Amino acid sequence: MKIRKSLSLPCVALSVALLVAVALLAPMARAQAPSRFLGTVTAISGTTLTVKTDAGQSYQVDVPAAAVIKRIEPGQKDLSTAQAMQFGDLAVGDRALVKLDPDALAGTSQALQIIAVKQSDVAEKQQKDREDWQRRGVGGLVKSVDAASSVIVLTSGAGAAAKTITVNTTKATMLKRYAPASVRFDAAVPAPIDAIHAGDQLRARGTKSADGASIDAEEVVSGTFRNISGTISSVDTTASTLTLKDLATKKQVTIHITADAQMRRLPDRMAAMLAARLKGTAGGAGGSNGGGAKPAGGAPAPSQGGGGSQWSGQGNGQAGGGQGGGDPQQMLNRAPVIQVADLKKGDAVMVVSTDGTTDVTAITLVAGVEPLLEAPAASQSLLNNWSMGSSTPDLGAQ
Repeated sequence: MKIRKSLSLPCVALSVALLVAVALLAPMARAQAPSRFLGTVTAISGTTLTVKTDAGQSYQVDVPAAAVIKRIEPGQKDLSTAQAMQFGDLAVGDRALVKLDPDALAGTSQALQIIAVKQSDVAEKQQKDREDWQRRGVGGLVKSVDAASSVIVLTSGAGAAAKTITVNTTKATMLKRYAPASVRFDAAVPAPIDAIHAGDQLRARGTKSADGASIDAEEVVSGTFRNISGTISSVDTTASTLTLKDLATKKQVTIHITADAQMRRLPDRMAAMLAARLKGTAGGAGGSNGGGAKPAGGAPAPSQGGGGSQWSGQGNGQAGGGQGGGDPQQMLNRAPVIQVADLKKGDAVMVVSTDGTTDVTAITLVAGVEPLLEAPAASQSLLNNWSMGSSTPDLGAQ
């Protein structure tokens, strides 16, 4: 009995110490909980709101009637423009900045204030931005950069449609660079003009001159990308990847295909027609390198195959006659869209990708390019211009 008593006293003391420690640490744990968080609404049940942050953490919060809820337009940071809204107007998919009530009962999470951006407003803004980029935007390969005068010269288009565009920037121009392994506009980061180099791809939005030869840029986004040509060694449809041997470096490269990638297959006759046109520019073109192919120079090739007819785009693999010389980039736009599952071992492809040595993400992939490999520099210039000129930047979440 004495032994038991002697053992029980330390146990009691230890239990008391643990209780005291828990009591002391509880306020500390509560203090470490986030006082506010930003994310996307994933569920609404009664007065409980579930918000998932961009980092992947989910929080549930009760929204009492006294909570202040305001709606703000996408991109706005001044709360003076926010408008009051009802809790019932919140919906799954909306963005929400939630500020918790510090005076709420211990162990409960109650919202003091919610600033919301409606998903429908984001979609509407993105659509307007896309239309504005199409209307007031230009894209192409950087030919030269004069940081002292804040001027960038681009080459855009290919063949008869090739032209030079002067991009004028000021201190007010928003200059951004694509993040590594990304072509998402919302992930681009601010960068000075001297971060832009010849051979980079660039898009600018602003006020164009009447002849389209220059633009006073309000926004510029640029990036260094890689050109890869080769034969596919393997395809993994589950992982949406493929491997190929780069003809330039003789090394195996893993290509990741995302939902944003442009993927086309050139029908045989179309590939032969494009190759005939581009061979005339290959002599003056710069070689392909890790920073992207340099713009092709020289005059376009003479019209071939039915008087340089334009691809009909009807899915029958035939060229329409009597239409005159078509823009090669427009011809690419009309080539059939493909998916990863449509590719197989042995296919020849040309890829514009994010910069990287052995592991890259595709921006543009074109299959059925065997004839184009005879003029690789000119062909890669075509793909570089097409990948920047045929679509607006991926605007992402605003």
